[in-house]
Amino acid sequence: MLIHSVYFWLRPDVSPAQRSEFRQALQGLEKIPAVEKVHVGAPAATERSSHVDHTFTFALTVFFRDVAAHDAYQVDPLHWAFVNAHEKLWTKVVVFDSA
Repeated sequence: MLIHSVYFWLRPDVSPAQRSEFRQALQGLEKIPAVEKVHVGAPAATERSSHVDHTFTFALTVFFRDVAAHDAYQVDPLHWAFVNAHEKLWTKVVVFDSA
C-alpha cells in the first residue's frame, strides 16, 4: 500500500464556484484505473495548536496498491488534465508519500 497525500493552498481570489469545481475535480481523480480509493477533505474543526496546520484549502489522499500504481497515476492523462486545468488556482502544493 502507498498513500499519496497532497495539500493544496488555493489563491485567495478563488470564487466559491471555483472551489466547488476544484473539489469535484479532485474527487474525479478516483476514475484513474491505478487508484484504489480517494478521500478529499478540508481543514477539520480541530483544536488549534502549533502542531496542527489548518492553513491549507483542500487535502487529497489517494490510496494505491503499490509504487507501480502510483507511478502509473503520475503519468495518467486524467491526472495531467486535472493539473493543467487547475494549477492556476493554487499558490502552493505539498505532497507526502508514505508506504
